[in-house]
Amino acid sequence: MAQITLIEAVTQALAHEMRVDPSVVVLGEDVGVNGGVFRATQGLQEKFGAARVIDTPLDEATIAGLTVGLAAQGMKPIAEAQFEGFIYPMMEHIACHAARMRTRTRGRLTCPAVFRAPWGGGIRAPEHHSEANEALFTNIPGLRVVLPSSPGRAYGLLLAAIRDPDPVMFFEPKRIYRQYKEEVPDDGEALPLDVCFVLRDGSDVTLVTWGAQVKEALEAADALAEQGISAEVIDVATLTPLDFDTIHESVKKTGRCVIVHEAPRTAGFGAEIAARLADEAMYDLLAPVERVTGYDTHIPLYRLEMKYLPSVERIVAAATRTLAAS
Repeated sequence: MAQITLIEAVTQALAHEMRVDPSVVVLGEDVGVNGGVFRATQGLQEKFGAARVIDTPLDEATIAGLTVGLAAQGMKPIAEAQFEGFIYPMMEHIACHAARMRTRTRGRLTCPAVFRAPWGGGIRAPEHHSEANEALFTNIPGLRVVLPSSPGRAYGLLLAAIRDPDPVMFFEPKRIYRQYKEEVPDDGEALPLDVCFVLRDGSDVTLVTWGAQVKEALEAADALAEQGISAEVIDVATLTPLDFDTIHESVKKTGRCVIVHEAPRTAGFGAEIAARLADEAMYDLLAPVERVTGYDTHIPLYRLEMKYLPSVERIVAAATRTLAAS
């Protein structure tokens, strides 16, 4: 079995669902002839035709409006925003229509749409091409927010997102689009949504993260292991609805938690997890919850970009502080 990258896993999942389900369509800027700005849809128009892989005008609001309309009429549209920083014109349709469709119609209509966007920093792009704005969408009832961290999880979670009867915001961490490969069988097997993945068992501290930062968290766990510290690593994967039970069970075991994300610190989704731990796991904690995050600035260009993103060293330092606090 050939090994593939995360971006190739996205393409593989899109192609699989388009083969088996004629109601699946893809639309966005340059998704057809050019295969998308990162080539996630490369070759799909040749396979499935311009009526199912649709090049749209450079107008994100129109893309989102078309997506909602198609979904309400029985199609399964997958809309691409070229970058997460271009998604703001789509938010009116996502928040006011897609996410409310089931409630507004008392279940008569649903909105089985997926809104895809390359997400996060680390590729030396301007700041509006490098945002981690997932927390904005986690505050919208009726909308799932999904962030895969590996080729296998990108394939399985995207299949699940396409098959979901309600709208899904699917952020793809572009820093690791082509960073590494793994075997991903094209078997059509979806992974469960609304579930955290425990990637590494540990007993001393829980590292909670998602997206591209999973790589740094795993590397931090390796570095901590060299110091005799056992770190459990949790990939949240689906931010909303949050599988808090998995996080809570881990914290019951370790007594300590470090939350890692590259979005700005203030009102980042890590704050919600920390609040839930304070509400529901206070007496299981042996030390204050630590957050290792981006800073409350726009991501700086080029030379300071990697200083902005959480590093292995910052994660190790936070874990060490939690152990010293008890």
